[in-house]
Amino acid sequence: MQKILVVDDEEINRELLRVILESDYEVDIASDGIEALDKLEEHGYETAAVLLDLHMPKMDGFEVVMRLKQQGKLQKVPVLIISSDDAAEVESRCLEMGVMDFIHKPFEASVIKNRVNNTIELSAYKKQLEHRVEKQEETLKQQNRIIEMQAEKLRESNEFDRLMLEYRAAIMEVETRLNILNAEFSQEYNRNPFEAIKSRLKSPKSIYGKLELRGCPVTVASIREHLTDVAGLRVICSFPDDIYRLAELLVKQDDFILIRKKDYIKHSKANGYRSLHLILDVPIFLSNEKKYVKTEVQFRTIAMDFWASLEHKLKYKKNLENTEEIVRQLKDCSDTIEMLDYRMQELRDKIEGFNE
Repeated sequence: MQKILVVDDEEINRELLRVILESDYEVDIASDGIEALDKLEEHGYETAAVLLDLHMPKMDGFEVVMRLKQQGKLQKVPVLIISSDDAAEVESRCLEMGVMDFIHKPFEASVIKNRVNNTIELSAYKKQLEHRVEKQEETLKQQNRIIEMQAEKLRESNEFDRLMLEYRAAIMEVETRLNILNAEFSQEYNRNPFEAIKSRLKSPKSIYGKLELRGCPVTVASIREHLTDVAGLRVICSFPDDIYRLAELLVKQDDFILIRKKDYIKHSKANGYRSLHLILDVPIFLSNEKKYVKTEVQFRTIAMDFWASLEHKLKYKKNLENTEEIVRQLKDCSDTIEMLDYRMQELRDKIEGFNE
């Protein structure tokens, strides 16, 4: 039978609770807070639940709860407060401190049994979930260690180093073409089509993880064939029409080959993500050959990029409360950003038309 600890300075209350619960649980008793903490320590905090009176000599119920909380034991031992206090603020304070339930005196046997049973079942379910999460985290850690080992093997490969050189060359090629277009726009139209270019190469760890996820072999040939975003550039523009104009000009480069286009601006993702993605075959010129390398180019406005940065942080944030509400608000912000981007574009057109 599971053990219940009843803590109350009134003997009649202790005995009454013992009679109510002893058919279902092994009931232990304590007459004050100090004795209760000693018994919990003695039993290794394996007690199924504690029924704790608030007002007792030596150490009251508030102090017991605070001690358990400070020791990190309140998560392991569910506490139900038993009290004659009717004030809502007392009950609210107890619940805020982390107790599982609040039972009012005088006692009603059916209420006591149901609340104790429910609390113990809920606590047991919570512990099962925590144990499952711990096992999943350990599995993820093991998988991560394997990924890191395989990624290190990739990193040490001369063939892999050569491949990364090719991807860096492709990034430089795209940056050069974009900078030329930017200079031309600046001279002819007295403004720049984009504000900044950011580039990145996927890490060996990220490359290995993506190949594993897709069930592809971890080889240099497999990277070339199956991954299109090892080399990536992000182009930050001021206005939506600059994105489309610049993307069109880039695709029109006669030696660039458009493999795929994904327009998440006109057709945003469910979470509100907006960006224009191009997968290009980009020519690079080496000492003894010309070859094509797959490169991903993303176009966003300044506001879209700011939104994406915040959403990315949310995705990898652990133990975040109110996640669903934050996701909903991020979607609302995305819709607002879309309207703002086009309003700003209209204002720019009016200003430029007036200047003409």
